[in-house]
Amino acid sequence: MVRYGVNSANPAKSASARGSYLRVSFKNTRETAQAINGWNLEKAQKYLDQVLDHQRAIPFRRFNSSIGRTAQGKEFGVTKARWPVKSVNFIKDLLVNAQANAEAKGLEVSKLKVSHIQVNQAPKQRRRTYRAHGRINAYQSSPCHIELILTEEQDNVEKAEESKKLRLNSRQRGRLATQKRLTV
Repeated sequence: MVRYGVNSANPAKSASARGSYLRVSFKNTRETAQAINGWNLEKAQKYLDQVLDHQRAIPFRRFNSSIGRTAQGKEFGVTKARWPVKSVNFIKDLLVNAQANAEAKGLEVSKLKVSHIQVNQAPKQRRRTYRAHGRINAYQSSPCHIELILTEEQDNVEKAEESKKLRLNSRQRGRLATQKRLTV
């Protein structure tokens, strides 16, 4: 069994998926993952489909230098946003994998929530590009590792209301007593 970045509180109520050495941009994938962190599974899948159709955008918060602005970022309170197709497809595939793992465990899909998603840098893949005047430069890709955990949400139980005993100090008791005498 592989180790994840976090241990789920109740392993029986959670399902996980991970991808290693994925040849997809680390920075774009990190921003895509943070966009759906904490979301309901069905809501996250629908959002990623809308990103592919350019109806909504992925907000870029950390790795946002030289990122163009779009009005679709206003939904998240940022101006810089993009539609990273390759990253979205990789994360969608991992969500489908985790959903299948949850169904195999017998969890209810409608209650699943993305409780943990993490993107780490993988070792760079090295190539070379040929430049003018016989020079050669490095031409590296930045792959990544992705891991996510889906957790089944618990039903909210309302807190029982208890009659609170009113605690008053001596000054408040005296004031209350004088008000009662004046009203009678």
